[in-house]
Amino acid sequence: MTQVSVESVKTQAKALRQAMQTNGTAVTHAQALELIARQHGAHDWNTLRARLSHRIAAPELALEDRVSGHYLGQPFDGCIIALSGPAHLRQIEIKLDKPVDTVKFDSFSNWRHRIRGTLGEDGRSHRKTSNGLPQLIVIKSAP
Repeated sequence: MTQVSVESVKTQAKALRQAMQTNGTAVTHAQALELIARQHGAHDWNTLRARLSHRIAAPELALEDRVSGHYLGQPFDGCIIALSGPAHLRQIEIKLDKPVDTVKFDSFSNWRHRIRGTLGEDGRSHRKTSNGLPQLIVIKSAP
């Protein structure tokens, strides 16, 4: 899967505009950008541009790498014990150095010693928590 960039999205919009004009439907470049943004799952062009401009480079991950990050909003450190799949749908399992409590209630706990998830190319899960943050964010630790 190729990395989507602002430049590639603009090229897609230009090609869409030309194709629509060839078929007798005139659209502005701005309208084409809005259509392409929706195809990429963004609400509008400004949202997609901001998302692409702030994209984090994909972490190069391997078995036994030391990683840190956040799982369900809780910070963690650990070691990768399983890893598979392409970069845009990377399945990962991490053995945590210290258990993480994934529940935020004083009267109830759910301690995790291992966590699993599916990461995108940016090291973040596609799935989100109720507050809109990724369920899992993984960062490769410095050697």
